Amino acid sequence: MPPPVLRFAPSPNGFLHLGHAFSALLNFQSARQREGRLLLRIEDIDATRCRPEFETAIYQDLAWLGVSWERPVRRQSEHLADYRAALDRLAALGVLYPSFESRAEIAALVKAREANGAWPRDPDGAPLYPGTAKSLPAIDRDRRLRSGAPFALRLDMEAARRLAGDLAWIERGSGPDGETGEILARPEIWGDVVLARKDIPTSYHLSVVIDDALQGVTEVMRGLDLFRSTAVHRLLQKILDLPQPVYHHHDLIRDSEGRKLSKSSEATGLRELRARGITPAQVRGLVGLP
Repeated sequence: MPPPVLRFAPSPNGFLHLGHAFSALLNFQSARQREGRLLLRIEDIDATRCRPEFETAIYQDLAWLGVSWERPVRRQSEHLADYRAALDRLAALGVLYPSFESRAEIAALVKAREANGAWPRDPDGAPLYPGTAKSLPAIDRDRRLRSGAPFALRLDMEAARRLAGDLAWIERGSGPDGETGEILARPEIWGDVVLARKDIPTSYHLSVVIDDALQGVTEVMRGLDLFRSTAVHRLLQKILDLPQPVYHHHDLIRDSEGRKLSKSSEATGLRELRARGITPAQVRGLVGLP
């Protein structure tokens, strides 16, 4: 078998913390032990939050940890044409539509529907899209697009599920309830997810799938908080005829109160720890690695 290709893909919207160190070290260790390749990808599609100084800090922190990666680094902001091409393919398949409601309007729609009972929510706790843009007449849809109105491009989940058929992925780690091995994918629990917006021609779900395929990633090793998202990624891989990597979801590093670490907490930031004299070997010990 060819050597595995893994990747570490942080967003430069803050400084790295112990949770990032754990994931980066796991990927690096796995690639090195199996004579594989480790890629670094900078997921910087959010221009409002991503900053050059955070990207520079990513390189510095990883080098300090002893993590090495292949060059060149893929920066998502330099490959927007790849995501537009994928959106064009999805549109041609008839599984993409624009919705025009603002976040406030969507919240109001959800509130109105919850007057009659609980409205379904996705695994992250966000309400499923409650609007009717999917059934908007084509003439009205085109008029709104020509007017320059803001919009989100959503995946028609029902149509995409019909097109894809049965879905599953191979899990070498484990899910929240210990799921491992062949996992049945149920992307419908996410509803009609947003794949792009007028001002940002992609989303996490779309860009991560396209990037993994174009970079030849064979194994995705990432945090447990993304386990449920894999169902959406498998759906996109299937309908876009992209290769299927193996997945390995690992435990999260949490704070003393059991909460997922945040980039806003300096106490677990790698730069802060380095300034306090903590060594890379001690960082490994803090995250439970030998």
